[in-house]
Amino acid sequence: MTTLPPCPKCNCEYTYEDGALLVCPECAHEWSPAGEAAAEDEAKVVKDAVGNLLQDGDTVTVIKDLKVKGSSLVVKVGTKVRNIRLVDGDHDIDCKIDGIGQMGLKSEFVKKA
Repeated sequence: MTTLPPCPKCNCEYTYEDGALLVCPECAHEWSPAGEAAAEDEAKVVKDAVGNLLQDGDTVTVIKDLKVKGSSLVVKVGTKVRNIRLVDGDHDIDCKIDGIGQMGLKSEFVKKA
Protein backbone atom coordinates (compact mmCIF):
# COMPACT_ATOMS: atom_id res chain seq x y z
CA MET A 1 0.00 0.00 0.00
CA THR A 2 1.29 3.45 -0.92
CA THR A 3 1.43 6.16 1.68
CA LEU A 4 -0.52 9.24 0.70
CA PRO A 5 0.49 12.68 1.99
CA PRO A 6 -1.55 14.23 4.80
CA CYS A 7 -4.13 16.92 4.06
CA PRO A 8 -2.41 20.32 3.57
CA LYS A 9 -5.37 22.11 5.13
CA CYS A 10 -6.08 20.18 8.36
CA ASN A 11 -3.12 17.74 8.47
CA CYS A 12 -5.41 14.68 8.56
CA GLU A 13 -3.54 11.45 7.80
CA TYR A 14 -6.58 9.55 6.42
CA THR A 15 -6.52 10.97 2.89
CA TYR A 16 -7.66 8.88 -0.06
CA GLU A 17 -7.54 9.02 -3.86
CA ASP A 18 -10.61 9.88 -5.92
CA GLY A 19 -9.66 9.69 -9.58
CA ALA A 20 -6.80 12.14 -10.14
CA LEU A 21 -7.43 14.04 -6.89
CA LEU A 22 -6.57 13.42 -3.25
CA VAL A 23 -9.42 13.95 -0.77
CA CYS A 24 -9.49 14.58 2.99
CA PRO A 25 -12.44 12.83 4.72
CA GLU A 26 -12.43 15.22 7.68
CA CYS A 27 -12.48 18.66 6.04
CA ALA A 28 -13.49 17.58 2.46
CA HIS A 29 -10.49 19.43 0.95
CA GLU A 30 -9.55 18.19 -2.56
CA TRP A 31 -6.16 18.75 -4.21
CA SER A 32 -3.99 17.28 -6.93
CA PRO A 33 -0.64 15.67 -6.18
CA ALA A 34 2.30 18.11 -6.48
CA GLY A 35 3.99 16.30 -9.38
CA GLU A 36 0.98 16.55 -11.68
CA ALA A 37 0.34 20.24 -10.92
CA ALA A 38 3.91 21.19 -11.83
CA ALA A 39 3.73 19.27 -15.13
CA GLU A 40 0.52 21.09 -16.16
CA ASP A 41 2.07 24.53 -15.52
CA GLU A 42 5.17 23.74 -17.59
CA ALA A 43 3.16 22.32 -20.51
CA LYS A 44 1.19 25.54 -21.06
CA VAL A 45 3.70 27.78 -22.87
CA VAL A 46 2.21 30.06 -25.53
CA LYS A 47 4.37 32.30 -27.74
CA ASP A 48 3.36 34.97 -30.24
CA ALA A 49 4.44 35.21 -33.89
CA VAL A 50 7.88 36.63 -33.02
CA GLY A 51 8.59 34.33 -30.07
CA ASN A 52 7.56 36.46 -27.08
CA LEU A 53 5.99 34.58 -24.17
CA LEU A 54 2.29 35.39 -23.71
CA GLN A 55 0.45 35.44 -20.37
CA ASP A 56 -3.13 36.03 -19.23
CA GLY A 57 -4.02 39.73 -19.25
CA ASP A 58 -1.51 40.75 -21.95
CA THR A 59 -2.32 43.13 -24.80
CA VAL A 60 -1.61 41.85 -28.32
CA THR A 61 -1.79 43.27 -31.84
CA VAL A 62 -3.14 41.35 -34.85
CA ILE A 63 -0.48 41.02 -37.59
CA LYS A 64 -2.68 39.76 -40.46
CA ASP A 65 -6.24 40.39 -41.71
CA LEU A 66 -8.38 37.62 -40.23
CA LYS A 67 -11.77 36.66 -41.68
CA VAL A 68 -14.38 35.79 -39.06
CA LYS A 69 -15.84 32.40 -39.89
CA GLY A 70 -19.59 32.48 -40.62
CA SER A 71 -19.62 36.26 -41.04
CA SER A 72 -18.57 38.97 -43.45
CA LEU A 73 -16.56 40.71 -40.71
CA VAL A 74 -12.77 41.02 -40.84
CA VAL A 75 -10.33 41.66 -37.99
CA LYS A 76 -7.93 44.20 -39.53
CA VAL A 77 -4.13 44.33 -39.22
CA GLY A 78 -3.09 46.43 -36.23
CA THR A 79 -6.20 45.73 -34.16
CA LYS A 80 -5.24 45.86 -30.47
CA VAL A 81 -6.74 43.17 -28.27
CA ARG A 82 -6.56 43.83 -24.53
CA ASN A 83 -6.78 41.45 -21.60
CA ILE A 84 -6.33 38.13 -23.41
CA ARG A 85 -6.90 34.77 -21.73
CA LEU A 86 -4.85 31.69 -22.65
CA VAL A 87 -6.80 28.46 -23.19
CA ASP A 88 -6.00 24.94 -24.38
CA GLY A 89 -6.88 23.94 -27.92
CA ASP A 90 -6.27 24.94 -31.51
CA HIS A 91 -7.15 28.62 -30.90
CA ASP A 92 -5.08 29.26 -27.80
CA ILE A 93 -6.16 32.88 -27.10
CA ASP A 94 -9.65 33.75 -25.89
CA CYS A 95 -10.51 37.45 -26.15
CA LYS A 96 -13.13 40.10 -26.79
CA ILE A 97 -12.62 42.36 -29.83
CA ASP A 98 -14.42 45.72 -30.03
CA GLY A 99 -17.07 45.69 -32.76
CA ILE A 100 -16.93 41.91 -33.19
CA GLY A 101 -17.29 40.34 -29.75
CA GLN A 102 -15.98 37.19 -28.12
CA MET A 103 -13.65 35.07 -30.25
CA GLY A 104 -10.67 32.73 -30.25
CA LEU A 105 -7.37 33.61 -31.92
CA LYS A 106 -4.30 31.59 -32.80
CA SER A 107 -1.10 32.90 -31.24
CA GLU A 108 0.72 32.72 -34.58
CA PHE A 109 -1.33 35.70 -35.87
CA VAL A 110 -0.61 38.12 -33.00
CA LYS A 111 2.37 39.89 -31.48
CA LYS A 112 2.76 41.22 -27.97
CA ALA A 113 2.09 44.97 -27.77
